[in-house]
Amino acid sequence: MSKKAQKIKEYENYISEAIKRLDRISQDRGVPRNIRRATTEAIEALTDESFSYGVRANKAISILNEIVNDINMPFPTRSEILLIIGILERIKD
Repeated sequence: MSKKAQKIKEYENYISEAIKRLDRISQDRGVPRNIRRATTEAIEALTDESFSYGVRANKAISILNEIVNDINMPFPTRSEILLIIGILERIKD
């Protein structure tokens, strides 16, 4: 497998892991609605194939950074979002 193909596979794994985790948050009724809405927007950004992996990751990170300090966010959700941002930060163009 070429280096480029390996990179693409790696990025796809990061994105699918992030989407899985974001989806779990977006389904959690214990999480405030605005936070669930932001996680759904981040999922949409990550699945928008008209952009490169790096752009998709950066759009999602920017959406998540806007809500990460929300006063109403449950602590475990904040930890999970920070972990997701960490995963997405590994994706570069």
